[in-house]
Amino acid sequence: MHFHLSVKASLPKLIRKVASTLSPRRAANNSTEPPTTNMADGEPDYSSLPLTERWVHKVWKVRKQAYEEAAKQFELTPDEYDPAFRPFNQDPSLWKGAVADSNVAAQSDGIAAFCAFLKFNGKEGCVRSRGHVINPIVEKGLVSTRPGTKASSIEALLLLVELDVPGPVIEDILPAMSAKQPKVIAAALAVLTTIFHNYGCKTVDPKPVLKILPKAFGHADKNVRAEATNLAVEFYRWLRDAMKPMFWGDLKPTQQSDLEAQFEKVKAEPPPKQERYLRSQQAAMARAPPPGAEGEEIEEEEEVDEPAEVDAFDLAEPQDVASKIPSDFHDNLASSKWKDRKEALEALYALANVPRIKDGDFNEINRGLAKSMKDANIAVVTQAAQCIEVLAKGLRRSYGKHRSTVMGPILERLKEKKQTVADALGAALDQVFLATSLTDCLEDILSSLGHKNPQVKEGTMKFLVRCLRTTRDVPSKQEVASIVEAAKKLLAESSEGLRSGGAEVLGTIMKIIGERAMNPHLEGLDDIRKNKIKEYFDKAEVKAKDKPKPPPAPAARGPPGGPKKLAGGGAKKGAGTKKTAAPAAQPPPDSAPRAAPGGKLGMPKPSGLSGLKAPQKRVGAPGVASPRRAPPAAAPPPLEDDDEESLPASPPPKPRAGIGRGGLAARSLAKPSAAPAAPSAPEPPPSSGLAVMERAELEELRSANDRLLKVLDEMRQDRGKLMSEIQELKNQNAGLIEDHTRDVLSIKAKETQLVRARSDAEAAEQTNERLRRELERLKRALSRAEGLGVSSPGVTSPTPDEMGIYRDGGNYPGARTSRMSFASSMSEEKENGDVPHNYPRSKLSPDLRYGSGSSGRASPARGFRSAAIEDAVGHHSGRSDTSSTVGGGGTSANGVESWKRAAEVTSQLKARIEQMKARQGLNRP
Repeated sequence: MHFHLSVKASLPKLIRKVASTLSPRRAANNSTEPPTTNMADGEPDYSSLPLTERWVHKVWKVRKQAYEEAAKQFELTPDEYDPAFRPFNQDPSLWKGAVADSNVAAQSDGIAAFCAFLKFNGKEGCVRSRGHVINPIVEKGLVSTRPGTKASSIEALLLLVELDVPGPVIEDILPAMSAKQPKVIAAALAVLTTIFHNYGCKTVDPKPVLKILPKAFGHADKNVRAEATNLAVEFYRWLRDAMKPMFWGDLKPTQQSDLEAQFEKVKAEPPPKQERYLRSQQAAMARAPPPGAEGEEIEEEEEVDEPAEVDAFDLAEPQDVASKIPSDFHDNLASSKWKDRKEALEALYALANVPRIKDGDFNEINRGLAKSMKDANIAVVTQAAQCIEVLAKGLRRSYGKHRSTVMGPILERLKEKKQTVADALGAALDQVFLATSLTDCLEDILSSLGHKNPQVKEGTMKFLVRCLRTTRDVPSKQEVASIVEAAKKLLAESSEGLRSGGAEVLGTIMKIIGERAMNPHLEGLDDIRKNKIKEYFDKAEVKAKDKPKPPPAPAARGPPGGPKKLAGGGAKKGAGTKKTAAPAAQPPPDSAPRAAPGGKLGMPKPSGLSGLKAPQKRVGAPGVASPRRAPPAAAPPPLEDDDEESLPASPPPKPRAGIGRGGLAARSLAKPSAAPAAPSAPEPPPSSGLAVMERAELEELRSANDRLLKVLDEMRQDRGKLMSEIQELKNQNAGLIEDHTRDVLSIKAKETQLVRARSDAEAAEQTNERLRRELERLKRALSRAEGLGVSSPGVTSPTPDEMGIYRDGGNYPGARTSRMSFASSMSEEKENGDVPHNYPRSKLSPDLRYGSGSSGRASPARGFRSAAIEDAVGHHSGRSDTSSTVGGGGTSANGVESWKRAAEVTSQLKARIEQMKARQGLNRP
């Protein structure tokens, strides 16, 4: 009765509730069943609807319940292949509405459900859904006023990074930097700071974010600038100064000073460590061996090498420098003016001074820089060295092919005593070395150490020390021997700096290879030098240490000897454990292997043979210890069991070790042959087979190593031969160049002589022409004088006229006739164009022939010409005598008069000619 009354009272209320819920039920997406009514509160119950329908329901409470239910289902799934994940893997766009729900309460549960989905579903759900959720989370989840929603949003982004790779997540967050709302930009910068703080810059690539930092620092909103400052400080924790080239130049001076102040606070902090790891990193750490003695040593070594700072080269984008070099660079570099050469190098330095350079054709440029190392102007040399430095720094490994072009000239220029030039050359050498290796540079270094110039030796020695300190590769034995030999020669130098440098080189080498390996190289040195080397050894700091070589030695010897003593179970156990622990577990196989079969077979300890062998082998160990603990317990005496001769001695101690067990003495006498033979008979074959395989593999490796060493020696010999041939060809080329230069100089000298000879010939021709005109003038004057009736006095001896021609001047009547006939014959022959044979051009007197028109150079033909004049004079005298005798009938002196009378006649004739010229007005100055 009471029940009916309550139903009647609530009936009108139920009718109103049903009427109000008719429209939501009709609007449900593809709903086939009406929601049931919750009798307690009167609200409809949508739990019967499928989860995906409730996921997109227009009632926020329904969506919120769906998010909560999904999160609980994800937590209860056994693995990532559970059917609960299937709808969301098939349609990942469902998460877009959940993480960006219009209702803040539902959004909080939606992001929490997404975090549970990522945590339990794994990589597949992450890859499928991240493209749909990152943007809504950044725009609506990170800016939420609810702390829980904001924390879930950050956790979701961290999980997206953790499950796969961080690159796509960062790419999807960066577009938010262009959002209109400053709070979205600030939230994006904050979450980026969180990501880098948790995973570090070694896991997450910082380059894309560093590029957008200047834009964030230039934003008008102070919150955005503050978050940008926090992100820059986080970058500085990981990257230090390597981050500055990426954006530092785009900041204002005040911003730079503020950041420097923040950086000073971070410098005192210890190096940061990664706090969260990717799933791939977690799997690798899970596969790593448990921390043991050797494992700890390896981890310590890795931790020592880890704090290396990130280089700016790895962060920067390659820039194309080769295409920006001016076309007239090589012309200016070859200019005769040192300022033009220096300006060309300064322009190249400005272009190449970037964090990273794109590889291109720099062959011709490096050849020009190498040539500039020989420049007479030290400013040009310094600038060229700086250009080589920035090119090697920007190209890194790509610059190795240019090393042979520039290293030799740089080492040769180390003779420069000015410190600024030496510093520039040293910096260039250091960068070239960092782009190559010690093996590549060693040949040039050793050849330069033998240079005759002490300054070059000292600079090369310092460069070698720097190379040994910075190299990470341990030099080979041959390289060590060559370096030690060159350093010993430096110990005998007269200069104190070179002697100390040689000791420093030897001390640094000792630090790399160890004192024991260095002792054979120091034999023969006195104690003073050894102490000096030891001092440098103690102070040396190197990055390459020859430590990893000793551990492999027992590992190589262990397998051949171990299987002889190990039973089959022991062999399997050694193979199944980690490689680092195998060498330590194999030396004491005499105690562990026979305990292993019993443990592996699951036999109880008191059961017969296997239960007795374990305590027999482990002398002094507790009897109840498991077989797996046997190798560590027997680890202290590995050296005693390493000898194969100890094998026959192992059976006798067996009965003694088990005396405390009881019954062993009687059993060892009764069944020594049958009982031990049963388990040992089937076990030796696998152990011996394993030993044979290991030995064969070891022999194979040794033979391969020998072959490689032989090939290496042959290659070194071939390289030496090729280098010697190159040197010979260089010498031949130098000789040919010298011969060519000599030939060119001789040809130029001959050409100079020829030009001079031609000028002499032209001058002689001009002189001859002038003298010929003078001769004709004198002939005309003489003919006119003779025409006026000037007669010679009564002189019979030959007299010379003004032209140097000797004529008969006797007082016979035919003398004048003879002179006139000669003059007429001369004039007639000249008019006819015929030069008389008996009157050559060389008959002129020396005074006329060597006048002011001559070139001043004596001709080889002058002696001949003077002789011809004398012959011609004598010949003409004879002719005139003959003609005068025939024409006048007078007597002749026949050319036998003395020179005194001839001189008197000559003077008289000259006086008469002068008188004749004075009368006719023909006298000339």
